Amino acid sequence: MQPKYSIVVPTYNEEANISELYRRVSAVMDRLDGVAELVLVDDGSRDRTLPLIRQLREQDARVCYLSFARNFGHQIAVTAGLNVSRGQVVVTMDADLQDPPELILEMVREWQAGYQVVYARRTQRKQERWLKRTTAYGFYRLLRTLADVEIPTDTGDFCLMDRSVVELLNHMPERNRYIRGLRAWVGFRQTAVQFERDPRFAGAVKYTFRKSLALAINGLVSFSIVPLRLSTYMGLIAAAIALLMMFLVLYWRVFEPKSPLTGFATIALAIFFLGAVQLICIGILGEYIGRIYEEVRGRPLYTLAETAGLEPANDIGRGRSG
Repeated sequence: MQPKYSIVVPTYNEEANISELYRRVSAVMDRLDGVAELVLVDDGSRDRTLPLIRQLREQDARVCYLSFARNFGHQIAVTAGLNVSRGQVVVTMDADLQDPPELILEMVREWQAGYQVVYARRTQRKQERWLKRTTAYGFYRLLRTLADVEIPTDTGDFCLMDRSVVELLNHMPERNRYIRGLRAWVGFRQTAVQFERDPRFAGAVKYTFRKSLALAINGLVSFSIVPLRLSTYMGLIAAAIALLMMFLVLYWRVFEPKSPLTGFATIALAIFFLGAVQLICIGILGEYIGRIYEEVRGRPLYTLAETAGLEPANDIGRGRSG
């Protein structure tokens, strides 16, 4: 039977959370006003995540899954789940239960009221370090300021989307996916539901500082050309400072020849400053050029090793299925 609701959950080394995730999500699915499917995307897990997902599939036909041939990353896993989802309504959420499945019912009510996108906005982050809270707060507001579209603050990938929105996302050709930005870019009627983000149910945090930083850079580069303009401004500022230093050095040479400011230290500082500006500008250009390179290679977003209960939109590298 064609499901009305699809709940997409990317998983990576989540063996400690799978059972509790299924218990809470299945309870929500039982309360929905139509047939629902749970689409689990195994992102190349190295623990017992995939065997546990297989067991859930044997117990409950509503559970479907994809298994990647290797780890491709969280955003690609979400993309794969959207590709194969069949519901008129699609919900994406994380497997660590920091996104409460019970909030899906409130999201559905907003969808029934006429909204095509309903995203969950965090009002509080429980048991997270102050550095994580501070950097996340600053990043979302920086992104909202610099981005070409208005990306809601304090939101992640936990959201509900109408089928019309999902189809648009599935047809977007970007390889460096930033789902929450693409979700805002498509438009349509959007609204937020508030929630307090719970601590991770079990297991280790998967989004390390390095991965979070990479996601933040990807979001900035994907939705803003301000960094490119910033490199231009930095070059102009460096040129102005260099011109000013030239006049100052000439003045010191003519009127204060014994001044220590005309020595090696001044020249070294100027060289280091200009070198830093140049390297920063080259790095910014490299981020954009790297994305162009990844786009033109034309490789598939992911390869599949195993599927069950689904017909993948992309069967490159597909192994067993059921």
